[in-house]
Amino acid sequence: MKKAEALLAWLDSRTGYKQLLNEALYENVPGGARWRYVWGSTLTFTFFVQVITGIFLWMAYSPNSHGAWESVFYIQNQMWGGWLLRGIHHFTAQAMTILLVLHLLQVVIDGAYKAPREMNYLFGMVLLVCVLGLSLTGYLLPWDQKGYWATKVATNIIAVTPFIGPALQKIVIGGNDYGHLTLTRFFAIHAGVLPGLMIFFIALHVYLFRKHGLHAKEPKRKPDAKFWPDQVLMDAVACLAVMTVVLFFVLKPRLFDDGMPGAHLGPPADPTEAYSAARPEWYFMFLFQFLKAEWLVKLFGHNGELVGAIIIPSIAITILAAMPFIGKWKLGHRFNLGFLAALFAGAGLLTYLSFAEDRGKPEFAASVKQAEHESERLRHLALANGIPQEGAVALMRRDPLLEGPKLFAKNCASCHRYDGHDGMGNKSTDGQTAPELKGVGSREWLAAFLDPKHIATSNFYGSTRFANTKMVKFVQKDVAEFNAAQKEQLRAVIAAVSAEAALPTQRSLDANDKALIETGRIAIRNEAMRCIECHQFRKEDDAATAPDLTGYASREWLMAIISDPKHPRFYGRRNDRMPSFGEEKILTREQIGLLADWLRGDVEIKVVER
Repeated sequence: MKKAEALLAWLDSRTGYKQLLNEALYENVPGGARWRYVWGSTLTFTFFVQVITGIFLWMAYSPNSHGAWESVFYIQNQMWGGWLLRGIHHFTAQAMTILLVLHLLQVVIDGAYKAPREMNYLFGMVLLVCVLGLSLTGYLLPWDQKGYWATKVATNIIAVTPFIGPALQKIVIGGNDYGHLTLTRFFAIHAGVLPGLMIFFIALHVYLFRKHGLHAKEPKRKPDAKFWPDQVLMDAVACLAVMTVVLFFVLKPRLFDDGMPGAHLGPPADPTEAYSAARPEWYFMFLFQFLKAEWLVKLFGHNGELVGAIIIPSIAITILAAMPFIGKWKLGHRFNLGFLAALFAGAGLLTYLSFAEDRGKPEFAASVKQAEHESERLRHLALANGIPQEGAVALMRRDPLLEGPKLFAKNCASCHRYDGHDGMGNKSTDGQTAPELKGVGSREWLAAFLDPKHIATSNFYGSTRFANTKMVKFVQKDVAEFNAAQKEQLRAVIAAVSAEAALPTQRSLDANDKALIETGRIAIRNEAMRCIECHQFRKEDDAATAPDLTGYASREWLMAIISDPKHPRFYGRRNDRMPSFGEEKILTREQIGLLADWLRGDVEIKVVER
């Protein structure tokens, strides 16, 4: 015990820590401890949480366009405790924004910005700008689609700045386009410049706070007291409450949705694939909505963006910064309170309108759903086989479940539909002039195709040049009059033709119906079915005038017809508008294979042995 006391005495003689603790813990609190004083302490707490988690994230993060997403994926899914570390960092950043607003409100309401505390208030405004800057720069660092396109929109605003806009934008993004230099500059600002500035201004802020003391709102409800123990206890409880809320949001996906806990990681940034659901974080949504206001264009014409993005926000920030001086006037304090109320009410309303508008857009919902689907699929792909040297985007482009819908939407959806949509979830039957392709080659699809009520609808041949052909007339006239025995034969024929596809979704069904399939292969050639009058099936027939049914809807068959539908094996000269995607070099063989696999449902993740 004496040795410990001697050690502490020696330490105090060298550092003077006892006096520092005494000044920190026994500062006078006018009117006693109050909950309204906790906001400054919670902000300091969250900042240091950000510094600590940020340093550990830095140890695993790779700030380059070919490794950023991949390193964040490693942190989120493979590093021990990485999801928790990243989740705390992400949600604490959002908590800081809320706490800053609450602290600003408390300072203005209490009049704590008045003399002699003007400079301390201004330092607080600088810290507010720094926190918003951290949020903006940190949004890009995962290098996912959401962050990439939202940051691109945000930095495009810089270009409207008079005179220096384009040059300033070029400096910020590191060139003419977004890429490696953009990411490294944002990382340097996020991890170096802004935290350094915050530490400097926090030190000044705390120094001036100690110099002028805590400002208490009159009248005081209780006698003065010391900072320790009551106010320290309140601050500690408030910090614990903040961390509890942060941890709740970190764990929320697992608690309620059985998803991956932590911060969400979208699909990797791909400059060639625009992301229509890109939005800023919720605390910037009011500005995003404000810039879309039609009245800005009506009032200011082509200068509307300049007014909305630069001039009006600059005026608002100037008024906020000038509040200590405005407050000296007779009605200045009331003006400040009214301005803050109007500012936050307007921001809240714009934020609500922005989210409400998005909820009313089916294409936005489809884009968000697609991004979530891509993110989850990519996670399974990367965990199963790792990420190739070319990066996660290459992994996506090799996967039929992710790339197939995009290829379909771009090349096929102008005529075809997939379950009523364009492959990407945008539902519409307008402009459908070719068959619905979901389940193509399956027994259900063939049964619907050979149904007299359906064959001439837009889902099949109704909007094509084959609407009045021999095939349609046969189905509408002959098949419609089939007796029970012939219907059973038709069922067997459908099973036989569908078995040619060897669809992954029908493997067990085909294995159990071998006898039915064999019966169908024989029935195809009888007079009632009349199939080989036009088609060839498992036997070459130079007289065939309709698509070959041998290997129908198999991978090879689909790739062949997509590559060249004008080939004699398929439609020949009777082809109805379908491009020869392979022969005309519209798609590569690999892309055609991905499209065929997706249409067939052959999308199981195959683990490659290493």
